[in-house]
Amino acid sequence: MTREEILEKATAIFRDVFDDESIVLTEETTAADIEDWDSLMHITLINEIEEAFGYKFGMKEVLGMKNVGEMCDILEKNT
Repeated sequence: MTREEILEKATAIFRDVFDDESIVLTEETTAADIEDWDSLMHITLINEIEEAFGYKFGMKEVLGMKNVGEMCDILEKNT
């Protein structure tokens, strides 16, 4: 899967989880950029991404992700 495909698929997941069709993800997108992205939504989001990509993030990976680009790095290497 290409990085562009990962970002496109992740965008659809973010839009669904946050119920906001206006979300446009970039590599630099962080929780501060999306209004309702709190700790509870983060758990839901990670779960949905894991399910969609068939990959289970490790705790260190989840805690180490600073932005969407870092999430894409992990998914690109492991899916």
